[in-house]
Amino acid sequence: IIKMSPKPRKVLQLLRLRQLHNGVFLKVNKPILQMLKLVQPYVTYGYPSLKTVKELVYKRGFGKVNKQRIPISDNSIISDKLGSHGIYGMEDLIHEVYTVGPHFKQATNFLWPFKLSAPRGGYKCKRHGYCEMKGGDWGNREEGINELI
Repeated sequence: IIKMSPKPRKVLQLLRLRQLHNGVFLKVNKPILQMLKLVQPYVTYGYPSLKTVKELVYKRGFGKVNKQRIPISDNSIISDKLGSHGIYGMEDLIHEVYTVGPHFKQATNFLWPFKLSAPRGGYKCKRHGYCEMKGGDWGNREEGINELI
């Protein structure tokens, strides 16, 4: 986030993307799309499959408890924080995130931003967009995001 203009920097902070190779789940709506348009040269995004969501939450899932990053080792951590919203376990959490249910905001806020590894084999071309003729890395990948993660 260093050496960036203030507006994209603020948008990345609002999206909880404060480090390189971080990932979050977002609800697709008009304000979020406007924000993504602003930071498009810095991020890649798409629509993950159920398998990808499940793998991310099980392998790299950390919960936010008292503003601390705590590994989700058992369902009691989830039911303590999200039980009031009807989310009692890992599968409930995954279902809420994948289907973008009524308590999606609380579920994704409970999940700490995922720390992802760099893509195997590196990036193709960081300075070009995914949809450009030259075929780069940033921008909307739609279902192609599953291969990257």
